[in-house]
Amino acid sequence: MAVSKRRTTIDFALDNLVWLILIVVLVFFSLTIPNYFQIGIFSNIIEQSTFVGTMAIGLSLIIIAGNIDLSVESTLALAAMVTGLLFATRGAGMGFAFTPEWLVIPISLAVALLVGAAIGATNAFFVVKLQMNAFIVTLASFIWVRGLVVALSGGRSAQSLPDSLRFIAIENVLYVPLIAWISIGCFLAFAFILNRTPFGRHIRMIGGNKVATFRAGIKIDRLTTITFVLAGAIAGLAGWLLALRTSGATANLGTGMLFQAFAAVVIGGVSLQGGVGSLSGVYAGVLLLSSINTAINLMGMPAHFTQIIHGGLVLVAMLLDTIKTQIRARMI
Repeated sequence: MAVSKRRTTIDFALDNLVWLILIVVLVFFSLTIPNYFQIGIFSNIIEQSTFVGTMAIGLSLIIIAGNIDLSVESTLALAAMVTGLLFATRGAGMGFAFTPEWLVIPISLAVALLVGAAIGATNAFFVVKLQMNAFIVTLASFIWVRGLVVALSGGRSAQSLPDSLRFIAIENVLYVPLIAWISIGCFLAFAFILNRTPFGRHIRMIGGNKVATFRAGIKIDRLTTITFVLAGAIAGLAGWLLALRTSGATANLGTGMLFQAFAAVVIGGVSLQGGVGSLSGVYAGVLLLSSINTAINLMGMPAHFTQIIHGGLVLVAMLLDTIKTQIRARMI
């Protein structure tokens, strides 16, 4: 009984290590950096975590299921650009309007989700049906989808979304932007799905041991397809939120977010080998990266320090993952 309780305690500590690190970092920055300890700063940290964090949800699902998706950044950009082209009123925007005005919210959201899901389904077709390597397929999608963004816009920006959409981006609830609450809601929803539903258990099984999962009678191809489509749709949601935040889209929108999402996923404890990880840890990883970015900006340090620190954190996270695996192996 005592051994079981000790193991449960150690497992809990290992699974939530990134939250402890986040708290230590926030306390350290608050004590050492002037003006860091403010509600406005913490609200900004949460808001800046919205877009990378939302994209990281789908990426986490894919990696836990034992696959990879490098196209999520370009999918985000395409969903944002389509939103801008259809509903923005300036630049390349066509300014489609509806009566009543609030209809633009569900319609634009549905369009962004469908765009993302279509890219995810395309990736799934090549990976599942044609048995092509997921890394190569999604790398190709990363390239051609970004090219499609430029082709659709003609290199022009689409700006000035209607006020009914902008409202979502500028409205605050309990000092936190509404778009950030949407992202948090997605984290909670998919954390529940991952931890409490057969779908979540099955994709963990696929990532942990595909052969054993197949022998158990679980439909691997169908679940893998669903995972890719979900990752694309979630990236589409992230693009929609980003378009609302910037009131439109540009051809280079979201550039660099793929690495940030990967960093958050790895720092959050998702194993690149598949089968292991939690969305709670991923969200803590996103907040950690955003906290560091904010600290660097407040200290007036050059932007390249952000990349150096993020890269170092990824290496540390991989080391910690190895150590945690060894600790768990000794407990068996």
